[in-house]
Amino acid sequence: MPRLDPRNPLVIDTRDLVRRPGTMQELTRRVRAPEAIGTDIIAIPAGAPLDLEIRLESVVEGILVSGSVRATATGACVRCLEPATYPVDASFLELFAYADRAAHHHETGADANGADEDVVRELEGDLVDLEPVVRDAVVPSLPFNRCAGTTAPGCAPSAGPCSRRTRTTTTTRSTRGGPP
Repeated sequence: MPRLDPRNPLVIDTRDLVRRPGTMQELTRRVRAPEAIGTDIIAIPAGAPLDLEIRLESVVEGILVSGSVRATATGACVRCLEPATYPVDASFLELFAYADRAAHHHETGADANGADEDVVRELEGDLVDLEPVVRDAVVPSLPFNRCAGTTAPGCAPSAGPCSRRTRTTTTTRSTRGGPP
């Protein structure tokens, strides 16, 4: 596993909080998305700004990280394929366990097959990596079928928000072989 780079803006140094339950630190950061966060339909593009509000709390088990991420996702309307944007405001809450606590959890928390239902994130030294936490918060908050809104063409009036009426042409054919 590669070591975390403390210069990465999504990596936070918790040195002032480690093993001091009850201490807290609040941070506000604007960082760039290191890669696209989302799906093929809609995602926050790589390099797009992510506004993070972060609260780090030292607890007996490790560092509890909570906060929110705000950004703008872009993609295509699933009905008309026109560009669409979507404001993202996702919250997160994650415990980064101390190595000794994480080892204990792995020993006692696994089921009979050795599988563990809960992912235990672990502090790497004094560092917390927020990239997977941000991804885990943002992706489920994105719309599955994003629609551009009432201006998207090609939809039936009853089809939902994407309902601008378009002209339709009906052709009838004569069974006699001549033009209609």
